[in-house]
Amino acid sequence: MSLDILLALISFSFVSSITPGPNNIMLMTSGANFGLRRTLPHLMGVSVGFIVMVLLVGVGVMQIFTLFPVTYIILKVISIAYLLYLAYRIAVSASLTSKQSDSAKPLTFIQAALFQWVNPKAWTMAVMAITLFAPTQELHLVAIIAAVFGLVNIPCVSAWTILGRSINKILNNQRNLHIFNIVMAILLVSSVVIVL
Repeated sequence: MSLDILLALISFSFVSSITPGPNNIMLMTSGANFGLRRTLPHLMGVSVGFIVMVLLVGVGVMQIFTLFPVTYIILKVISIAYLLYLAYRIAVSASLTSKQSDSAKPLTFIQAALFQWVNPKAWTMAVMAITLFAPTQELHLVAIIAAVFGLVNIPCVSAWTILGRSINKILNNQRNLHIFNIVMAILLVSSVVIVL
């Protein structure tokens, strides 16, 4: 991979990782509601899950969709349904009773990693990265793409989590937190509509 192509890949991974999408909106919400420390497993699950996704897409997952087009439609329906469910959970989270609020927790590492497979933006990013930078799906190019995304993605998603944590100071009462969570739920749904 030439230096020019590597720089283009770094730029692509930065722009696609830093822009709003389901992961970033959920991480900002988690940062606001639970803080940075409790959100770290979620954050790491996003990054590691996406690296694994890029690797698997690069070695041929897309061929399944070509051979069995209905699987892509099924994935889309499941993705939309799950994201709508998550948006609902975010919207109502500030209105939980104190007992329910005490038991509320951010996504785990595994949940966040698995979420990548129903995240339309993650699919778009992975497919575009492989298509643009490893069209022949050579393993060393796929590995470079995954490594670049790993290095670039962690600071990007961390920034969203830290932003959420910073916003927490404004969200010092249930009313403000509830409004914030409703806005984040709407943005989550919007991010899905934009990607689709």
